[in-house]
Amino acid sequence: MKINSYKELIVWQKSMELVKIIYLLTDQFPKDELYGLASQMQRAAVAIPGNIAEGYLRGHWKEYVQFLSIALGSAAELETQLLICKSLPKFKQLNFTNAESLVSEILKMLFVMINKVKVRSN
Repeated sequence: MKINSYKELIVWQKSMELVKIIYLLTDQFPKDELYGLASQMQRAAVAIPGNIAEGYLRGHWKEYVQFLSIALGSAAELETQLLICKSLPKFKQLNFTNAESLVSEILKMLFVMINKVKVRSN
C-alpha cells in the first residue's frame, strides 16, 4: 500500500493525539510550572508529529531517517518528563497513564520505522 501523505501514517496520527493529551494534562499543572515542565512537555510533544511530517516531505530517505530520529528523541524527552512529573509530589493528583502508554507506543513505532527506512535507503 502506497502512502500519499504523512497524515496517513499511524505514528503521525497517534502523535497528534499525544499532543492533545499533553496539552490537556499540562493545563492541569500548577501555575508555577507554566514556563517550566508544562512548556517543555508541550514543545517536545509538538516536535514529534512536526518532525515526522517534515521528514516525510523532504523527499530523501536519509533526511527522512534524520527527522524520524529527531522525533524519536523528542518522544524520549517527553517520556522522561512524564517520569519526572510522576516522581514529584505536586503532580500526584494527575493521571499520566494515557500519555505514558501512547508515548511508549510511539517510541516503538518510530524505532521500527527508522529501521525500515534505513533498509529501504540502502
